[in-house]
Amino acid sequence: MLYLVATPIGNLADITIRALDTLKACDYILCEDTRHSLILLKHYDIVKPLKSYHKFNEASQATSILDDLKAGKNICLISDAGTPGISDPGADLVRLCVEQNIASTAIAGPCAAIHALSCSGLPTDRFQFWGFLARKEGELRQNLQSILSYEGTTICYESPHRLLDVLQLIHTMEATRLLVIGRELTKKFEEFVRGTAQDLLERWEDVPVKGEIVLLIAPASQQMIEAWKEWTPQEHVQWIEKTYGISQKEAIKLVAAQRQMPKRDLYKQIMIDNS
Repeated sequence: MLYLVATPIGNLADITIRALDTLKACDYILCEDTRHSLILLKHYDIVKPLKSYHKFNEASQATSILDDLKAGKNICLISDAGTPGISDPGADLVRLCVEQNIASTAIAGPCAAIHALSCSGLPTDRFQFWGFLARKEGELRQNLQSILSYEGTTICYESPHRLLDVLQLIHTMEATRLLVIGRELTKKFEEFVRGTAQDLLERWEDVPVKGEIVLLIAPASQQMIEAWKEWTPQEHVQWIEKTYGISQKEAIKLVAAQRQMPKRDLYKQIMIDNS
């Protein structure tokens, strides 16, 4: 069986008894960075064979791993931190196991996204996990267009050296939106910083951002959502175009998602209104 074992995201004490028992009982452990994983395993006196498994060798390793699972071996998969398969290697391997009717299960534990959400003070009844935002500015802007129109909280992962660029773009798109930064979660210097993009930019204006980052973005305001319902589709598209500085084609795609209608139907309706 394949076991996806959640490991600490910072504090080594954040691991379950079941996770430790599973790691001790398996045939071998798949991990992103064997040197990093050895710190945890040595801390708990776990001695098992380790095999490197990361985003650059997932495909090449898959066949041998599946053969071992079919032969009856018990294999643990861990990431450098948190729950495997959540913006970490593992999702493709689980998919292959499902396709080949190989049993797999998860050993629950830490997840940075949920930790940050629970401490954010933002709504938790509806949320989406976006993972890592796009690197190219055009794609990043498209990411943020969708996120800023979402009716729930959005959780993103971001690197310290890219965070300020993301905040600057959010400021140009919607300066008043509430944001929360979770930094160094579960560690000694864990902190949550709340405010607009400008507030957060000023916070790190003279001090470099350090540590692992989770960015949370508050939902679109209910006032904005109610306003959309009163607009014609054409008015909605025009507002999106103007607010986010995008083309009509991109705006139609976004509005169609917000109104939960096919893009083709929305386009036809706008063309009729313009005729």
